[in-house]
Amino acid sequence: MKLYLKYITYLCAAFFLLQACNVKKFVPEDELLYTGAKITIESDTSIKRRARLKAELESVLRPEPNSSFLGMQPGLYFHYKAQGEKPGFINKFLNKQIGEEPVYASDVDPLRTEDLLKNRLENRGFFYSTVVSTENRKEKKKEMDVAYNIEVPTPYLLENYKLDSDSLKIFKEIGNNLENSPIEKGMRFDLAALKLERERIDANLKSKGYYNFNPGFLIFEADTNQYEHKNFDLFLRLKKDVPTESIIPYKLKSVNIYPNYEVGTDSTTAKTRYAEKNFFQKEIFFKPKHLDPYILLEEGQYYNPENSRNTARRLGDIGAYKFVNINYTEIDSLSTDSLGVLETNIYLSPLNKRSLRAEIQAVTKSNGFTGPSLALGYTNRNLFKGGEILNVTGDFGYEVQTGGGTQAGLNSIQLGLQGDLIFPRLLFPINFDKNWFSYSIPKTKTSLGFDYLTRSKLFSLGSVSARFGYLWNANRFVTHEFYPISLNYVNLGKTTQEFQDILDDNPFLERSFNQEFIAGLTYSFLYNGLIDGNSRHQFFINSTLDVAGNLIDAISGHGEENPQTFLNLEYAQYAKADIDLRYHLKTGSDSKIATRLFAGYGLPYGNSDVLPFTKQYFAGGPYSVRAFNTRSLGPGTYTPPDEEGAFFDQAGNIRLEANLEYRFPLFPYLYGAVFADAGNVWNTGENSTLVGGEFSKDFMNELGIGTGFGLRVDIQSFVIRVDLAAPLHDPSLREGERWEFDYANPVLNFAIGYPF
Repeated sequence: MKLYLKYITYLCAAFFLLQACNVKKFVPEDELLYTGAKITIESDTSIKRRARLKAELESVLRPEPNSSFLGMQPGLYFHYKAQGEKPGFINKFLNKQIGEEPVYASDVDPLRTEDLLKNRLENRGFFYSTVVSTENRKEKKKEMDVAYNIEVPTPYLLENYKLDSDSLKIFKEIGNNLENSPIEKGMRFDLAALKLERERIDANLKSKGYYNFNPGFLIFEADTNQYEHKNFDLFLRLKKDVPTESIIPYKLKSVNIYPNYEVGTDSTTAKTRYAEKNFFQKEIFFKPKHLDPYILLEEGQYYNPENSRNTARRLGDIGAYKFVNINYTEIDSLSTDSLGVLETNIYLSPLNKRSLRAEIQAVTKSNGFTGPSLALGYTNRNLFKGGEILNVTGDFGYEVQTGGGTQAGLNSIQLGLQGDLIFPRLLFPINFDKNWFSYSIPKTKTSLGFDYLTRSKLFSLGSVSARFGYLWNANRFVTHEFYPISLNYVNLGKTTQEFQDILDDNPFLERSFNQEFIAGLTYSFLYNGLIDGNSRHQFFINSTLDVAGNLIDAISGHGEENPQTFLNLEYAQYAKADIDLRYHLKTGSDSKIATRLFAGYGLPYGNSDVLPFTKQYFAGGPYSVRAFNTRSLGPGTYTPPDEEGAFFDQAGNIRLEANLEYRFPLFPYLYGAVFADAGNVWNTGENSTLVGGEFSKDFMNELGIGTGFGLRVDIQSFVIRVDLAAPLHDPSLREGERWEFDYANPVLNFAIGYPF
């Protein structure tokens, strides 16, 4: 049966591909398909960056021909098929996804393209070029292409770049900046480079206070009269009759801040003077001493748009404001012919101080647990009038195992209470200048959490966690998180005889639960290039380092007991590092290829011979290898003897994983995906007590591999995802039986958000 279905699939695919080769029968009698154009460049001298010039000229060619794949044109084929009287659902669907309107010879205007090519060549310094087009019509094949033969003369090269100046101060500023100009002797005349040079000079002048200047006031003139050969001098000039206010710098006379501004209200409220700034608020809404470090604008400072942008971004990062508006007003009465004066007004519109949030979810997990969950959240912004944010979240969840097997009916109850207090400033013994962190000011975060989990027939587990640390954005893409204090106390409470039997059979699992106290530090580096939606190539890097137990080990004094304890609690000692690499390639406006590579390693040492259970890696599930249930993959080739102990056994201190997924639109807000995943976990050293669970040089043959397809509902970045996957390679099976596409037993994954 399996073999029969495979043959049917192959035959269908072959049929459509063969049909896609035969699109010429659909072309109207009086038309030819346009198959593209070719450019040939001839020159009597060598051309620098010839390939780049040719690529730029090719970008001018219009229209673009229909796309092809291995000589076939499936997009064109399905377009034609969808125009028939009875196109059928499949043809209409495929036409919507990949269909293309045909491009005919009648759509091509070679003479117009010749003019465009000549214009582009002149802009790049090749004056008096000739462009000749030739149409190549193939009536029998019903095709037409165009050849453009281009003869380019020797280009004009720059000899001198000079500024025509007079006594005005602005010319001195421009002249000083020419030393940094990318325009240099010997370069070709290039109109695009001249436009960029004007914008560069304008940006530099703006940073020196020239508030009213704009690049349109600058003009370039080229002079070739002094040279017999094709050389030219380039002169930069200021246009005539430029307004006086555009060629003088401006200083800030006053900086006014409105910390509690409401649109449409009177802003003339009580004024507080602090750090040479004016704070207007009826009553203290935001303490000036805490708001001042975010403001990089100072009285007596020359106008600089970069300071304005940085100030707006820093104020927005506080998290207490909905809108940040900075505007400047010219004070004509204080301005002179050589210096302008600006008044700066910063209007800050706050978010609601308090908010409540409730979430009710019906959760279905790939490990068979199903049930409702309730989350209640409370937020208080600007708690102590310094932008502090208090978040308190309470969670309740109930899950029951709905699948078959020995664990059917197993249920769990989870209770949690988490509190975060975020200070939008650096709480540190050493004071840093406010310009030290130019992009954003670090935030200080303190967290305290309580969790309780009870799982019927097994155990109850209580934990208390506390953290203190810092998080900040180094730039638009890079985020750092550093928690020098990270504490976690775990207490394994009431256990059943069944669970005790599991622990007795696996001493290392028992040791992982006995490590009640975890104290250490964590550092995380995040580079998120996925936020750049316009980039075709998008990268993401997330690396985390987690080190625990070293300070406690030094304090404990190394007594005779083994393992060591601190405050009568056994503590964990380990180092753990992992890295998550992602690359997305945009293949269309709404489609992309997403890839991911994850590698992680945890090393227990000193007081620990195994990682704490909560710090171990596992594989399988909706965010991992989706063809396997959560925690059902590995370690290595290990095969659990029954279902009950597998949940605890199938973890490790090494994890490797790779994912590949193609995402494409189906209908508005609905996307499809096809994917392949591979990965596993392993143990090292004394941790590898499970048969087949030890990491070895043969790890590539021990990867769990699966493939499948999925649907995503994406509404304004809120994503609900359903994936159906089946194993291709199951390392838990005997050698020789591992490679099999087990599509008869797929795994359904339901999740929120994209997997990577």
